[in-house]
Amino acid sequence: MSSLTSSNAAPLTIEIWSDVLCPFCYIGKREFEQALSRFEHRDQVRIEWKSFELDPNAPVRSEEDTYTMLARKYGMTRADAQARSAGVADRARTLGLQFNMDKAVIANSFDAHRLIQLAKAQGLGDAAEERLFNAYFTDGVCISDHAELVKLGVEIGLDASAVSAMLTSDSYSEAVRTDEYEAQQFGIRGVPFFAIDRKFAVSGAQSADHLLGALQHAWRERSTAEVSK
Repeated sequence: MSSLTSSNAAPLTIEIWSDVLCPFCYIGKREFEQALSRFEHRDQVRIEWKSFELDPNAPVRSEEDTYTMLARKYGMTRADAQARSAGVADRARTLGLQFNMDKAVIANSFDAHRLIQLAKAQGLGDAAEERLFNAYFTDGVCISDHAELVKLGVEIGLDASAVSAMLTSDSYSEAVRTDEYEAQQFGIRGVPFFAIDRKFAVSGAQSADHLLGALQHAWRERSTAEVSK
């Protein structure tokens, strides 16, 4: 766990930079949820999802499948890419997640992030993250397809016309870019990335035990600071 610079504030605020195309971000979400369920002060925690694009230059929809993309990106064989993906899917399965990597559609995630920003404005940020993760990794949905994004938005309680209007404009683009700029300022190069009160940070899909320890440490530090005032 490394340090960030900020001051204490109530409630304990956890900002999570994430991309819905990132398998470790979905795994990290589940690990964090398990940690939070065991955290004594979980009712005094505020969670905010932050946008991060693993590949901002990705095409709207790629002709490559997951294995071809991984083989090209990491200089491995297709068989090695399939084996690596299977290993990630196995870990996901231990957390109750079903990764169907054969069905995954490689796409640009920018509009999906704009949908999350819209959802956040209505208190549905976590629901949007969860549904988009599931849509990509389990259902094989192309998350850059506007019709699909409207459907997903409606599923979590957003108004179809509001989602459509957002997608046909540049609404929430600045919010996405602001999150990404903040990530650059913090030196975040990989996700998931958990910032606790902007004072402590955990990078990567760490175990629930590790994340719980980070939450407890941050809470103790806050309590100590309050007593010393």
